[in-house]
Amino acid sequence: MTKLSSTRDPLDLLIEWARADLPCALATVTSTWGSSPRPAGSMMAVSANGRIEGSVSGGCVEGAVIEEARTVMETGHPAALSYGVSSDDAWAVGLACGGLLDVYVAAVRTPSHPQGTLGLDVLETVASKRRARVPVIVATELATGRTELLYRTTDTAPDGDGTLAGRLHARAQEVFETGRSLRLEDENGQAQWFLHLIPMPPRLLIVGAVHIAQVLAPMAQTTGFSVTVIDPRSQLATAERFPGITLETDWPDETLERLGVDNQTAIVTLTHDAKLDDPTLQYALNSDAFYIGALGSRKTQASRVERLRETGFMDHQIARLHGPVGLAIGAVGAAEIALSILAEIVAVRHNRPLGRLSGWT
Repeated sequence: MTKLSSTRDPLDLLIEWARADLPCALATVTSTWGSSPRPAGSMMAVSANGRIEGSVSGGCVEGAVIEEARTVMETGHPAALSYGVSSDDAWAVGLACGGLLDVYVAAVRTPSHPQGTLGLDVLETVASKRRARVPVIVATELATGRTELLYRTTDTAPDGDGTLAGRLHARAQEVFETGRSLRLEDENGQAQWFLHLIPMPPRLLIVGAVHIAQVLAPMAQTTGFSVTVIDPRSQLATAERFPGITLETDWPDETLERLGVDNQTAIVTLTHDAKLDDPTLQYALNSDAFYIGALGSRKTQASRVERLRETGFMDHQIARLHGPVGLAIGAVGAAEIALSILAEIVAVRHNRPLGRLSGWT
């Protein structure tokens, strides 16, 4: 019987299993057509003892993929799988409606199972880059399982310079720009390479260890965000008030500078204190953060905007600021306000324009 592990990251688990010399494999969605619950790049880790983590379809395709993974672990040969269904039969294989789903399964190479095509060193490098929030692509030659790591660069690589980086450079940069993994095909439509952009976990930086933050932080964690609460008031930023949450007690702008802010980072200020909020927002508006929000009433927001203008920020920069923060769901109390904030962050992340809150007093 298949055993379901506690929720863990598939790549981290693969590394753990491989270091323990346990046979394991990685299944990755390489392309979809029609409707599929999981996009290209979605991953599922499978171990020889029946543990799995992650998902490639959200449905019964998992069972078929797990069986194929067992064969791949035994032989070491990667497998390219395709599942196609009609709309009438779609639910039986985990697709929301008719469509096609391609999945690639590769075994991890371990000391006792050297036939695998996916190296532990590759997994460890990818995990290290992800922890450092450095975007990386795992380029896999689908016929052989050969892998190369590609990184974002502003340099230009001449086409046809004979190297893998040269041949794939332009397409890799396209993947970095769009944020979507990509399967490359030859002129006959045969799949050759899969450029798998390893996703960095979205990150939420909350400035202000207040009561709303006590609800918002764990709520965001359950939706996959890496969460840090920042507040120099150490009597508020305590492990007792925020169990399991990373805490920072330096000044917010200094902390943001040290942590770095990328395009997978959301920043929310909840303090109602200009001494903390204003430096945070000034730093955030000059960063790549995908979402910037500030708690406060419309009157507070108007005063905040005026201070930003006086500091030299232009209207198009200030327009990035979501304030009053959150979606207009008529929220009352800390829990509902936290829900409205997280909903807006998710909507912005997925580029879904939704309503706004009327503001808080």
